[in-house]
Amino acid sequence: MTERPLPTVIQGGMGIAVSSWQLAREVSLAGELGVVSGTGLDAVLTRTLQNGDPGGHYRRALAHFPNQAVAERIIAKYFLPEGRNGAPYRPHETLTIAPKTSTAEVCVAANFAETWLAKEGHDGLVGINFLEKVQMATPTAALGAVLAGADYVLMGAGIPREIPQLLRDLSAGRPGGVHVNVDGGEAVWSSVDPAVILDAPMEPVQTPRFLAIISVHSLANFLNRDEKIKPFGFVVEGPVAGGHSAPPRGKMQLDEAGDPIYSDRDLADLEKMAAVGSPFWLAGAYSEPELVQRAKDAGAEGVQCGTIFALAKESGFTDPIRQQMLDELSRDELDVRNDPRASPTGFPFKIARVEGTLSDEEVYEARPRLCDLSYLRVPYQRENGTIGYRCASEPVDAYLKKGGQLEDTVGRKCLCNCLMSNIGLGQERKDGYKEAMGITMGQDLTGAKRLLEKHPEGWGGKDAVDFLLGR
Repeated sequence: MTERPLPTVIQGGMGIAVSSWQLAREVSLAGELGVVSGTGLDAVLTRTLQNGDPGGHYRRALAHFPNQAVAERIIAKYFLPEGRNGAPYRPHETLTIAPKTSTAEVCVAANFAETWLAKEGHDGLVGINFLEKVQMATPTAALGAVLAGADYVLMGAGIPREIPQLLRDLSAGRPGGVHVNVDGGEAVWSSVDPAVILDAPMEPVQTPRFLAIISVHSLANFLNRDEKIKPFGFVVEGPVAGGHSAPPRGKMQLDEAGDPIYSDRDLADLEKMAAVGSPFWLAGAYSEPELVQRAKDAGAEGVQCGTIFALAKESGFTDPIRQQMLDELSRDELDVRNDPRASPTGFPFKIARVEGTLSDEEVYEARPRLCDLSYLRVPYQRENGTIGYRCASEPVDAYLKKGGQLEDTVGRKCLCNCLMSNIGLGQERKDGYKEAMGITMGQDLTGAKRLLEKHPEGWGGKDAVDFLLGR
């Protein structure tokens, strides 16, 4: 990579597509690191095409995909010029450890398109964010981002020891993969071959810089011990950051609200973090200009922020739900809890209490339990040695038949479907049920409140960058 100044501000990756290409592009144009979310982009692409691809953006991006036969197949299968007219979305194929080529093609093309659109027409920095918990999508998603010229790749929700080598392999045009964890069995290799997707040898491209999202300094030391797994740098994320967070170290204890209790053991020692010697950014309650400076004084390059960008005009949230949250924020009524049960992954997950969403118990109870997008399902080994797939938010009987434990199903929410609804792409089922939203953001809202005072009609990504940098 050509030597360029490191960003001070990283706009956090927020899925599904809340960190949209429009938002990442705006932040990048403002001179900082804009990041698209790489979670669930195959569904985002195929559903947007079924809605008629307003603005023609995804078709424009696909016109630059290096294998036009793949792009044409995807458009022929999913694009509806007049939209769906209320019909349910046609499902796309779900990823497995060894996906069919047609399934892999959609995932590669979708990540290519989102990254390409964020980078279109400028030379600013653009990154993409993945989740270690969504392992089966990682190889194909990473290939799409590499093909589109992503400058950075970020990953959290686990220990991403295999990602640096994956990025080196794919950037060189070699097959690349990761080991996928299997409940009750040994991890299984899952990979993608660029030559198969492109139907031709791939020319080497620049390898993106990899930032590992961690919660404690000891993990930075572990990942830095071996050049093969060493990232370029780190994002050090505190417990109040949005989305998934690391569980507390030691035995899980809950406060009166039912949130996990964190202690100093769960916070990174910033002096030791600076001593690691790699670039790092601080995240979780750093969305104010004074705190950006405090992070730099502690040796960090800057900060990663999510919530103030999630509420920006260019984020993927639908306009009505964004306005609803801004109204609640203006009345000091917006509340975010760290739910230890919501996510099928078992990691605590931030849920904003917003009326009409899955944070309402009645809305949650009214939803039929099913798992059809399947991004958070996990492989398990059947008694006969074959691999099956299960998700703690699927129907309880089905989960138990697959060897799951009843206690793992209690309070679990289907994050895949509710996060799609947040961006206006929720499924509308044949029986008339429409998937409800489920909002995630950080628990520290101070920066967002200050921005709302400055911009009572709402703000854009550039406004958020200017605020953080004291412009």
